[in-house]
Amino acid sequence: MENILITGISGQDGVFLTSEILKNNPTQNIYGITRQKNKEIFFNKLNTISNIDNQKVKLLNIDLNNLHETNKLIEDIRPDYVYNMSGPSSVYDSFINPHETKSQINSIFENLTSTLIKLGLFSNFYQASSSEMFGLHTEERLSEESTFNPNSPYAEAKLENHKKVLDYSQKYDWKIYSGIMFNHESQFREDRYLFMKIINGAIDIKNRKLKKLTVGSLDYVRDWSFAGDISKAIYAITNKGSSNTYVIGSGKGNSIKTVIEIIFDYFNLNLDKYIDVDENLIRKGDPVSVVSNPKRLNNELGWNNTISFEDLIQICIESKINKF
Repeated sequence: MENILITGISGQDGVFLTSEILKNNPTQNIYGITRQKNKEIFFNKLNTISNIDNQKVKLLNIDLNNLHETNKLIEDIRPDYVYNMSGPSSVYDSFINPHETKSQINSIFENLTSTLIKLGLFSNFYQASSSEMFGLHTEERLSEESTFNPNSPYAEAKLENHKKVLDYSQKYDWKIYSGIMFNHESQFREDRYLFMKIINGAIDIKNRKLKKLTVGSLDYVRDWSFAGDISKAIYAITNKGSSNTYVIGSGKGNSIKTVIEIIFDYFNLNLDKYIDVDENLIRKGDPVSVVSNPKRLNNELGWNNTISFEDLIQICIESKINKF
């Protein structure tokens, strides 16, 4: 029986990762850090995707930016695995509050790792990194060897932690991993993200609550995966990974126009009639195309996406229609 610590457990990645862990080993104890006061929301999500014993999951409200609280947490549960999925996730918000964003992302990682080092407790550690670290680039597909060029406070903070993962891996011979995650969605995604914004817009247009949906560009290309597939990759990395860095993505790019076309087709809406493009909405310095090269993950761990891009959009649409 092992103890697992998942920070940011109430987000989509935390929900799917919890399910993946307990499906593979139902005896493990999971301790999840969440800011949600209503803990039933997490368990309602979890129970829609898996039939597991909720008693194996304990949700804790702990401020990981507080070193004393983090120390006590680690000392009490002495985790065998740590999955650090917490911290701000909005690139846009990081420009508004750059110091707060960087401070939270870096302090949570530093408090967790420094406590583990102090205790000599080198748990298998997964750090959620981001494709935003690559920034502007010229490569068609991005791998572990690609150059980093962060262009936001969020990306800068993520890169600082990524570099520490590499350092700690060598210095302490530690099974500590950085998973560079590309875009991923699910039925649990918040409304402020692209897929859900477009789906909600289509529903409002269909219900005559909105005349048109405005987007910044139709041409930008991104690499989207299903969050459940991403969780399978994370689990594989921490249990079988032999490298300290893995790019996690589908390896396939799709344009925003394609996303809108699939969603609008579902609702029998015409893209040309109901879409306005306002280039002022484009974030300065945003790369036109961001697509992964997950060859290391594919070859070393045998991981591949199981949910297609089209099926992913269908899952998200149905979640809004059914009002999960």
